[in-house]
Amino acid sequence: MSTRTTTHTARDATGSTARTGVRLSLASLRAHRRRFVGTFLAVLLGTAFLSGTLVMGDTLRGAFDTLFTDAGTGTDAVVRSEDEIVVGDEQPIREPVETSLVDGIRALPQVAAVEPDIRGTGRLLGADGEPLGGGGPPTTAGNWINDSALNPYDLVDGRAPERPGEIVVNRGAATDGDLAVGDTTTLLTPDPVRVTVTGIAVFGGEDGMGQTTFAGMTRADAERYLTATPGQAESLLVRAADGTGQDELVAALAPLLPDGVEAVSGEQVTEENLDDIAGMFLSGFTMGLTGFAVVALLVATFSIHNTFAIIVAQRTRENALLRALGATRRLVVAQTMAEAAVVGAVAAGVGLLGGLGIAVGLQALFPAVGFPFPDGPLVVKGGALALSVAVGVVVCVGSALLPALRAGRVAPLAALRETAVDTSGTSRGRTVAGALLGVAGVGLTAFGAAGGTGGGSVTLTVLGSVATLVAFVTLGPVAAAFALRALGGPSGARRGRRRARGARGLRGARGLRLNVSLARRNALRNPRRTAATATALMIGVAVVSLFTVFGASLKTSLDETVSRAFAGDVAVRAPGFATEGTDLSPDLAPAVAGLPEVDTALGLGRGVAEVEGDGEQLTVTDPGALGRVLDLGEVTGRLTGLGPGGVAVSADEAEAHGWGVGDTVALTFADRETSELTVRAVYEQDDLAGDYVVTREAWAPHARQDADTLVAVTFADGVSTEEGQAAVAAVAAEFGNPEVQTREEYAASAGEGVDLMLTLVYALLGLAVLIALLGIANTLTLAVHERTRELGLLRAVGQTRRQLRAVVRWESALVAAFGTVGGLALGGFLGWALVRATDSAGTGAFTVPPTQLAVVAVVGLAAGALAGVRPARRAARLNVLRAIATE
Repeated sequence: MSTRTTTHTARDATGSTARTGVRLSLASLRAHRRRFVGTFLAVLLGTAFLSGTLVMGDTLRGAFDTLFTDAGTGTDAVVRSEDEIVVGDEQPIREPVETSLVDGIRALPQVAAVEPDIRGTGRLLGADGEPLGGGGPPTTAGNWINDSALNPYDLVDGRAPERPGEIVVNRGAATDGDLAVGDTTTLLTPDPVRVTVTGIAVFGGEDGMGQTTFAGMTRADAERYLTATPGQAESLLVRAADGTGQDELVAALAPLLPDGVEAVSGEQVTEENLDDIAGMFLSGFTMGLTGFAVVALLVATFSIHNTFAIIVAQRTRENALLRALGATRRLVVAQTMAEAAVVGAVAAGVGLLGGLGIAVGLQALFPAVGFPFPDGPLVVKGGALALSVAVGVVVCVGSALLPALRAGRVAPLAALRETAVDTSGTSRGRTVAGALLGVAGVGLTAFGAAGGTGGGSVTLTVLGSVATLVAFVTLGPVAAAFALRALGGPSGARRGRRRARGARGLRGARGLRLNVSLARRNALRNPRRTAATATALMIGVAVVSLFTVFGASLKTSLDETVSRAFAGDVAVRAPGFATEGTDLSPDLAPAVAGLPEVDTALGLGRGVAEVEGDGEQLTVTDPGALGRVLDLGEVTGRLTGLGPGGVAVSADEAEAHGWGVGDTVALTFADRETSELTVRAVYEQDDLAGDYVVTREAWAPHARQDADTLVAVTFADGVSTEEGQAAVAAVAAEFGNPEVQTREEYAASAGEGVDLMLTLVYALLGLAVLIALLGIANTLTLAVHERTRELGLLRAVGQTRRQLRAVVRWESALVAAFGTVGGLALGGFLGWALVRATDSAGTGAFTVPPTQLAVVAVVGLAAGALAGVRPARRAARLNVLRAIATE
């Protein structure tokens, strides 16, 4: 803003402070638009990611709401068991209801139709013989419901199944598996069943719920393959007669139902399904995305603060002139705050449009990497947009607050002096305060991670991590001074005292050293600015490093756990992210055991039961042979001879309940039958065996579909791994072609989900790093403007354009190096703390992945150097005479 504009505007300072501040800010923005480009982009990107996250969350909720509402439109009431067993965050398991209730319900005048709903596990094989569906979403099978209003699936091609072996599949599975009407394939129930596709269906108008697959068969086939005994269903679906409301229908059904069976409205079931989706997936998903948005906005805060700090420092003389002409401190502060508010509001408004693009991108990104989302239009709510704009403005204004207050403290006499850039930031008070906070933060983090209160405390670790981060920011200017001197090298200081006189003749190593030295001295001129610029990048790199270290440690822990606990030579498992899949036929293990190459082939199934009111997972197997394929550690009692009345429990579970060998444990199964089992053995290692082990004889009366999740195989003496694996794979191909993995491959497969998580983390954190790099570029651009006269003098005494560009680029690289190294150190430390704090069992491994962290470092340095390209070109284009004449 010119002196004339400043003088003219200040004359109006007798008016309203706010109005005058706005006029001053608008005049300044018009005069110096380029100064605020970095701030504008930082707010824009941060707001875009936040609004995109909120829109994505609303879109998903709306899509699932529409999906379940449309699918359940014709169902007015559901008859089901009252009790359920919930294990962890899995779907609740209910006792089946008797289909004999159908005739009595159908006779009610309030009922138009009633159909049994039989559901179970059924994995389809595609045309190439490979299993369909992802590692996480369910692969289901059930009876095809002939009443179209009660059936959530609608036929879009072919016909319903009429004869044994006929099925209808959802369109998503048909597309993925290259299946069409008339094709023959295999359905694993878990025993392989040859089936013919007679129809293609959609669920609520969609191809399917993400990677979920469905195979609809005749009722007779469903009872044969999916239930323990005929005459049972998961629930009964009821459609009301015309003129009958859902509540009236529920009331009419109640007298017909036996004890333990209830009738609930279709609306209630739909809401429960939505709550289950929200509880298991949507809430965590949206919170995770919001966390990334917070990181991006935090990085933007440092970039914005740095921009306004530089602008205020560069306008010291201008602000002093305003004060000399009668402007109050309040007016000067209001001008800066108004500039921040205008930039924030405009950038946040534009960011809303970017948020819509990000939401569309997320809709495409997550299904592409294996996260199933239903299709649906974007849901844009006014509350989400208003919140995004408000956050963008608050972040921008809040970031400018301290620079604005500093501008208001400028004395009028400063107008008579040369403009001075703020060089504070390395004061003794800052050093002492930062050091004390750092010691407290590191100590609290280490205390929480090490379990000083009797176990790792995530809360203490998080609090300590926040304090450590604040200490890093506080000590940034002090650390920057030391780090930049170190990066300049021991001889850089002496060479840096040389002037640019004769620089035209410097080539090769000497020229490089001079450029680096000049860049280092420029960065050291204002440690606070350098630290603030680098801090934005440091936070982004720190979060990336934290997740990299945590992910690598988690993979190592899983690898070591499986390697330690699995004593077999190969493992046969169905697809899945965990170490145990699903859908393995219980006949597979005996078939493999009959091979001459095999010594032991043991199937491990899975069951559920309530123990003292809590849902627990059971391992169903032959306990006597378990020790030959799994390392159970020290065993008290005997695993052999458990029979239908015995159970083996882990040492931790036994200690928690006060059980010992010979005690009685009551297990209540999903069919509400309670069995009193005697503890026959207590084993030490529960990594793969779980907390409870029962025999198939004990589980069989309560099982709906008998299935194994894993078959562990040991080879006979003298059989090589390659020979044995080939023999097992040949047999497994007859049972749906499950994966046959060596011990090393089985251990490595435990980290599949971690790799997916890290891929998403890197993609999402890329925005935070981009904002940080924009901050570096903007800071350098403003610094070039600030040093216009100095750069002109350097050019006048012989510095070439090429050398000037190199100096600016090296300054950018040095700032990026400081931020990257600090981020790696902080992220590594916090990663260690998080690993220790979450390792309740004390068996986790801390791993520092050198290759991944080296890639992070290289990317940070390279991106930092790239951020300096544009400011370097701008500096090199300066006219020498005009630059020297600049005030």
